Amino acid sequence: MTATAVHYGHVSALGTRTAAREVLIATAMTTIADPLLAFRGADRENLDRGVRYRLLVPDRARLTPEIGRRLDAFTRHGAEIRTVAAVPMAAVVVDGALALLPDDHRGELTAFRLPSVVTTVVGLFDRLWPAATPLTGAARGGCGPTGRELDLLALLSDGYTDESAAARLGISVRTVRRMVSDLMHRLGARSRFQAGAKAEEAGWLLELTG
Repeated sequence: MTATAVHYGHVSALGTRTAAREVLIATAMTTIADPLLAFRGADRENLDRGVRYRLLVPDRARLTPEIGRRLDAFTRHGAEIRTVAAVPMAAVVVDGALALLPDDHRGELTAFRLPSVVTTVVGLFDRLWPAATPLTGAARGGCGPTGRELDLLALLSDGYTDESAAARLGISVRTVRRMVSDLMHRLGARSRFQAGAKAEEAGWLLELTG
């Protein structure tokens, strides 16, 4: 049998419980209660016995406390999580041999063992993974900016250089650059320009005008 439909709740029984090497999870995170991000007993057992887990989620996971708390369960047991601007698929792949693809209209997952299907899903995942940004503990949980970070954002948005912003805030240039690096990491930004755009999307810049 090459394809089987099952309910989301049966993911563990269907395939992840038997994982021997690696589990890949990718999700577009269409809802906060995304069932693909549920941490099940089988996942904990797999991670504890050395099965590698890689999760690929959208950058906005960094700014959503509920998602951050759900991802914590994976990272506490050693899973690797990375984020990209957008994840174009939702899938679970077990040992490169079984792909579980959701049918959101029916609330089910379809299990495929066809090599062509599994290879396509794994190939897309592996193309996105190298350029994705690792999600570390400091970047999880939807942490907004501190008052000092808001002050720095205000100065930088007004065109201040690192040096002039440091002088205005009474801190070192090194501290300014560390703060900028931390903000970029929490936002999942790969450049200062992108960080500014993501800060605006997250509503951080509204706090400056407020």
